[in-house]
Amino acid sequence: MKSSNVGYRIFEARKNKKITRKEIADFLGVHETTIKRYEDGDTKKLPTDRLEKIAKYLNTSIDYLMGWEDEAKESNQGIKVPVLGAVPAGIPISAIEDIIDYEEIPQSWSNQGDFFGLRIKGNSMYPKLENGDVVIVKKQSTADNGDVVIAMVNGDDATCKRYKRMDAGIMLTSDNSEYSPMFYTNEQIQSLPVNIIGKVVESRKKF
Repeated sequence: MKSSNVGYRIFEARKNKKITRKEIADFLGVHETTIKRYEDGDTKKLPTDRLEKIAKYLNTSIDYLMGWEDEAKESNQGIKVPVLGAVPAGIPISAIEDIIDYEEIPQSWSNQGDFFGLRIKGNSMYPKLENGDVVIVKKQSTADNGDVVIAMVNGDDATCKRYKRMDAGIMLTSDNSEYSPMFYTNEQIQSLPVNIIGKVVESRKKF
């Protein structure tokens, strides 16, 4: 935080309250020129206890004058990620990769990898996921057994399924028992191919 910002905030708060420099100076027992120096950015010699008194007189907080409130707000702001075209939660169909919307994820996720949103189509993952829901997906090419993943089949078909790795291949299963599991041998994984493009980390209901 630059010291000049502290001075500007003192000036701004004083003006908003229609308080003069002399009034603050008299309250602190200093000369009016001292307050002017603070507002002009010369706050290196501004003790914390004096800044607290200024904040109290201006009916604001030391957090505001120091800019800490804005920093907290900035750290809590989310990140917008694109929601891509509908992804089937049933038999794989071609994924539409047009950006159809945006979703917000926590700022704290920014150092954990890349994320995007996908809209679910179908009900094979019912009741966890329903048609029209949006899932937030972390881009990754691997998964643990039991993870809900977005898999690409034949290079351009996307499906949302629960992942299970076995010695002979991988099983992509639906939560809805009406749908049969989809098994791909190790040879098919290479030849089709079958790739994991991400892990579902969150779902968002759409009404």
